[in-house]
Amino acid sequence: MKQYICLASDPWRAAPTRVQHFMSRLKNAEILYFEPPTPGGHDYRERGRRVRPGLTVYTLPPASQVDERYARLFRRNMLRQTEFIESKLERHRFREPVLWLTSPKQVHFLDYLAYRGLVYDCDREWSGLPLRWESDLALAADVIFAASPMLVDRLSPCNNNICLLPNGANPSMFSRAGLRTPPELRGLKVPVLGYVGAIWRDLDLSPVWETARRHREWAFVFLGRTMGEHAMFRALKALPNVAFLGWKSPVDLPDYLSRFDVCLNLYRRSEIGTDIIQQRLYEYLSTGKPIVSMLWEDQVEPFPDVIYGAHTHAEFAHMCATALQERGDWASKRRLEYGRAAAWSARAEELCRVLSAIGLY
Repeated sequence: MKQYICLASDPWRAAPTRVQHFMSRLKNAEILYFEPPTPGGHDYRERGRRVRPGLTVYTLPPASQVDERYARLFRRNMLRQTEFIESKLERHRFREPVLWLTSPKQVHFLDYLAYRGLVYDCDREWSGLPLRWESDLALAADVIFAASPMLVDRLSPCNNNICLLPNGANPSMFSRAGLRTPPELRGLKVPVLGYVGAIWRDLDLSPVWETARRHREWAFVFLGRTMGEHAMFRALKALPNVAFLGWKSPVDLPDYLSRFDVCLNLYRRSEIGTDIIQQRLYEYLSTGKPIVSMLWEDQVEPFPDVIYGAHTHAEFAHMCATALQERGDWASKRRLEYGRAAAWSARAEELCRVLSAIGLY
């Protein structure tokens, strides 16, 4: 049975992240998943959480933010977290496992941990970190899984063994029969245009603001947590045809999307220039429903044959009206095909095939 140490960039969540989907689908494997320290800093003292057969989650102890130029303090931080990891490896009788890293920050662990193989799963641009960290990690990796073509191009000078592995979805959840409209949406007799995802401070809500003011006969629904103060949040919330319903569990999410007449895709300003397709868009495709996506200038449209793309507020409103008038089932069937092709199970099969080919699975 193969053994894996996964150092994750995000905590283990009820709404699974990319790396959670992959770790959960590694069969006949024993995995120790180390999530980042919590703000309070005491969760690392708790026992590991067995979230799946063969998959245990631990929280790393806190470490102060010390520049690597201060070698002694930096090494002390690394030793503290390394000793914690090694104590869990000893407890679970791990011997030279495969090391799975998800961030250039973790490159320093290569000097402290023993491992038989190294995987780098890159799902975002790490422009805020020293380029040398990611270069060193990419050079050391046995294989890199990159979430977009631009990430492949970015890492290819450092490693020839790169596999393009985009994000995905669970299409069967969103296309199954018997979905029920949640009570919060049952009373609506008007078209529902919905967005799924966290309301980040840099999320561009202005297209919805302009469209919702013009079309009071449409309802706009947001599903997701509000992450910090947003300049337009209060103004949008004050409109009678806009509702923020908060975070919904992955199990309930398909019921809400089943009531959407149009799915909305907005962008964060911090994402301008990237070509990473978020899980949200694959979930939309898996419903078969019309999708209207706001695009930034010069952006290459993803799935241009089945998504209504807009570059201006006026185009966004027009595309919403066009999407509501969509007729026939060609586009819907095509979206469902895209959704099925992006299933996390299919992504994991490709991942396991690559790992098997190089002896790491």
